[in-house]
Formats: sequence, structure tokens, C-alpha cells
Amino acid sequence: MNANKMRRTRAKICGITRVEDALAAVAGGADAIGLVFYAKSPRSVTTEQAALICAALPPFVTSVGLFVNADAAEVSAILRQVPLELLQFHGDESPDYCRGFSHPWIKAVRMTEEVDLNAVAAEYHEARGLLLDSYQKGVPGGTGHAFDWARIPDDLAMPVILAGGLNPQNVCEAVRQVRPYAVDVSSGVELEKGIKDADKIIAFMRGVEIADGD
Repeated sequence: MNANKMRRTRAKICGITRVEDALAAVAGGADAIGLVFYAKSPRSVTTEQAALICAALPPFVTSVGLFVNADAAEVSAILRQVPLELLQFHGDESPDYCRGFSHPWIKAVRMTEEVDLNAVAAEYHEARGLLLDSYQKGVPGGTGHAFDWARIPDDLAMPVILAGGLNPQNVCEAVRQVRPYAVDVSSGVELEKGIKDADKIIAFMRGVEIADGD
């Protein structure tokens, strides 16, 4: 049997701003929830909100903190107040910066025309994975648009977390085509920016499950 068919594609629901949305993600089968610490995002959370959300999570659901070119002191201050288990760096952070918080981390890569994913994987080899997101000028993430999945090399030496424009309608095909380690969704399962739709989360997770069964 193909090794890809023997494992389950993980899923992260990002841009969680409410406890009830975090619990809806968990009920839908999500492996992780994402908390955005970037003031310019409509999905940004305060440390107080984030702490409440993390406190509501059951065991074995990973809390992920998303940062965009944040001052190191700001990240450290948040880590003292919020029990984040994984850090996601979504800006121009260097490998030295990313490794500086004694937490496992992943690096987001915006899929510009010139990006060389093998070179990025070599540079950020200490990351737990690369999160591949669509590129839109001036928007670090959450664009709602997909990129050409064929641009992902088959031999990338790092787990791929596929993001960028995923939704309940296209996630099944995305998983079938890319066979990523995980998928990441934010706007694709929302009622409005920052507010999730439990039915869309269930439909999204069902699409992942169907693709995994192929």
C-alpha cells in the first residue's frame, strides 16, 4: 500500500478568535487551532482571548501562535501568558530568530513566482515544516486564493502544510494532488472574518477524510 494512503492528513483551523469556534474545530476533528498575534489582521486576538481559548482545548489539540515580523520581546511576553505549543512565523523572520524561543516552530512561505522551495527548506531546516501560502502583495496570509499546487516539488525534504484558498469545495482535490502532511484553513470556513462556521468546518474535514481514503 502507498505510504501516503496509510496516514491521515492533519488539519489546522486558523484565525480562531472565540472559544466556541475553537471547540467547533475540535468537534470537527481538527488537530490544531491557530491564534493570530498580528494587529493588522481581522483575526487578531489579544493575549487574554488567546489564554481563554487555550484553556478550553482538550488534550492532543495543538495551540499554534502566528506571528508576522514581531519584536522578539513581544513574542516572549505572549509566551509567558499563553501556553502555545507551536509557533508559526509568517513574515521575513530569519532562522536565528525563529529558533530563539525554545519552542518548536514552522515557517510560512508565500508562493511568489521566484520562490525556490528546496532552497527555503535548506535554509529553514530546523523548522518542523513549511506552510505554503498564496502570495498577495501586502497581505501576509488569509488571502482566500489558492496557488498552483503543481509548483510544490515532490522531493521537498520537509513536511508540507498546505494553505492558501482552501475550502470545503477544493480541499479534497488539494489533498489528492499534493498529499501534504497537513492542511491549514482560515477564511474558507468562516461566516465572516474571524468568525467560524461549524458546518463549514465539518464539511472541510469530511473532504480531507474522503481524500485520505482514496
